Amino acid sequence: MKIPFQFGMVPLWFALEATGGRRERRFYRFILECPVSLKYHADNSAIEVQGIVKNVSIGGFLLKSAARIPQHTIVTFIISLKGEVAARTIYLRGEGEVVRVEKSQEDAGFAIAVECRIPITQLDAYPRAM
Repeated sequence: MKIPFQFGMVPLWFALEATGGRRERRFYRFILECPVSLKYHADNSAIEVQGIVKNVSIGGFLLKSAARIPQHTIVTFIISLKGEVAARTIYLRGEGEVVRVEKSQEDAGFAIAVECRIPITQLDAYPRAM
């Protein structure tokens, strides 16, 4: 079976089947590593956190960050696709809720799952204020 790979991304379900592991998911996930900037409000102040997207689907994404974001926090985010993924930098904007936070097994960081509340949309340029 031939699988189309857009932007060089590999579907995570394909990787799971190749390793013999099977997990039921609502949406296909694609392995994609790119920068993401998240903003949220806590204690009457805006907090900005940087991270790296590890995989993405139409329903959300998993990111790795040195900062811990509390579960159930509403975040706005901008994902930057650049380098080998795209000829020019493409910015994607969205809003979601942190649905899972786990301590990373590899380092002192955190794996954070964000479920999208509204569809991710493409921006023409990176805005100065989210």
